[in-house]
Amino acid sequence: MESAKPPTSKSPVRAGLKFGLFVAPYHIPGGNPTLQLDHDVRRARVIEDLGYDEIWYGEHHSNGVEIIASPELMIAAAAQHTNRILLGTGVNSVPYHNPLILADRYLQLDHLTKGRFAAGLGPGQLESDIYMMGYKHDVMRDLMEESLRALVPLVRGETVTLEAGNFKLREARLQFGPYTPGGVEMALASVFTPTGVTLAGQYGMSILSLAAHDKRGHAVLKELWGMHEKSCAKHGNVPRRDRWRLCTIMHIAESREQARRDLEYNILQYQTLFEQLLTIKLPWPSPAAAVDYWIEQSLGVFGRPIIGTPEDGISAIEELIETTGGFGTLLLIEQHCASPQAQLKSLELIANYIFPHFKGTNKPREEAIAWLSDHQVELASDRAAAFDKALKKFGASEEAREAIQAQWTGEGHKKASKDQPK
Repeated sequence: MESAKPPTSKSPVRAGLKFGLFVAPYHIPGGNPTLQLDHDVRRARVIEDLGYDEIWYGEHHSNGVEIIASPELMIAAAAQHTNRILLGTGVNSVPYHNPLILADRYLQLDHLTKGRFAAGLGPGQLESDIYMMGYKHDVMRDLMEESLRALVPLVRGETVTLEAGNFKLREARLQFGPYTPGGVEMALASVFTPTGVTLAGQYGMSILSLAAHDKRGHAVLKELWGMHEKSCAKHGNVPRRDRWRLCTIMHIAESREQARRDLEYNILQYQTLFEQLLTIKLPWPSPAAAVDYWIEQSLGVFGRPIIGTPEDGISAIEELIETTGGFGTLLLIEQHCASPQAQLKSLELIANYIFPHFKGTNKPREEAIAWLSDHQVELASDRAAAFDKALKKFGASEEAREAIQAQWTGEGHKKASKDQPK
């Protein structure tokens, strides 16, 4: 059985890569919603203590599983329990909101979090949400584009007069400016269509790639980044890979076998959710078969999760970096297939063994160890000479001095090893 240990991957360190959590959230319908929401708030403090950089909360209204209706409320609550971590909406369904009200909330959160807020934006994903709001799915991106024409300049301090199909603004402006001079970071959601990356380039926004765990789309990600660069160039904006966030599902354990067993804990409870969102019937006769199917088949928006050891996680991230050309943050989509204890263990293993590889935090330690190894003989000789000088000073016998010399130069250990019975 493989055990968790400091990785030995020889691939280049991607210094500066950030890690975060994307909380849609996916919660078992039979669970206590009060405790589930409380868990999502407290998760921010847990991952901050582990060294994670960001947490993003989703917005959904109707499927009974993704039960956060207001990511802004979650962020306001999580801000009271954290000091450092960035807090983002992942994502607001823009057409559901008046741009002035949404922009006003963003600036308020920017101040309440002391500049730790980021706004994630999208058109709205759940068909049931869209139906209940009285829309059709095929108009949502157009409605989002209309809203961005008002929302982006409002957040950036401009006055907006605009009449669109979904709202009307007259000399609309915010009551105060941002907490920090740079203003609120805004990120646009993207799956596998050009809309998100093109609009992000037009407005100088960051990108949230929500389906990076789907291997079929890895090559598409690089293509979409190229479209983003062209859009940025056209509109005089600078494309920033350090603000490109990729979302994936990852569960790490001390062995591959243990990681698979962890997911068997609750995976059948998710069958209804998967079938609902994918509109297919899944042939899952047992928990083990369900895990195998999920890993071996690509489940649409859920893709193929990264399941295994820290080494497997590093390899998968390196592959993603090579395929895309590089990005700034990896957001782990929180799922609750594994038990709470196993989920926490996975987050800890990622922080302990995967972070250092990509953040470069252990490079000085590795250099120190290498230098010491290269100078070991020289240092041992100097140390032995110092001991010999001290022994001579106090009149130690020749035999005692030779014994000490042998111990500090390693000769004594070699002899002891040679004398051991075979």
